[in-house]
Amino acid sequence: MNRLMWEQDFQGGAADLKLWNIRLGNDLLDNDGNAVFPGWGNGEQQFYTGRPENLSIGEEGLRLCAHREVTEQEGRSFAYTSARIDTRDHFAFCYGKLTVRAKLPAGQGVWPAIWLLPQDQAYGPWPASGEIDILEAKGRLPRQIAGTLHYGADIERKVVEEFTYELERGTIEVFRDYALEWEEGVMRWLVDGHCYAERQLVPEMPFNQPFYLLLNLAVGGWYDPVPVDEAALPAVMTIASIRLYQS
Repeated sequence: MNRLMWEQDFQGGAADLKLWNIRLGNDLLDNDGNAVFPGWGNGEQQFYTGRPENLSIGEEGLRLCAHREVTEQEGRSFAYTSARIDTRDHFAFCYGKLTVRAKLPAGQGVWPAIWLLPQDQAYGPWPASGEIDILEAKGRLPRQIAGTLHYGADIERKVVEEFTYELERGTIEVFRDYALEWEEGVMRWLVDGHCYAERQLVPEMPFNQPFYLLLNLAVGGWYDPVPVDEAALPAVMTIASIRLYQS
């Protein structure tokens, strides 16, 4: 996995988001763009926008920023705004080492995530075609990170395998390299070059198809169902670079 196949350097002067979709609102959509679940299916409380206040590129990199800001839409009220982007239909890959250099926010109720979803749902709707979470963090636990696999025949039989890790030094609030090594028979999660989890893959798992990349900063939600500490807002998730290496 030593050949650089794809790169996004958000610290470069020519950085842009032309390979990214900017997602809006609070509803999880189906493949036809119809709203199917509020809260993006996770009970999230934020309203995603593409405004510079929530999504911008600065000196340190790409900034996803969550604010305490009331938004009204179609009779619903949302207390927070933030950002969510993905590379669906622009960039997807199967196997390789993906490294994301990121600085994440702390604060109770803040939920940054770097993750993958299937470009084509070859095995059916979620979770049948899988989900790979490269990095999730609970803002109230700034020394803990997690990588997770989701799969299973249907919602009733879904499997969630989460691998948590306590950082040996410091917190998520400094730039770190979060990486996924994905091979035909194994998946590994790394932080700053240290492999903290490994999972053998079997043919029954759906992780042999191209997946696309998502970045988002949620507020609230079922991942850590605690009251939001509004003193922690605004909260910023900064992405310096993304690199995919393949053999």
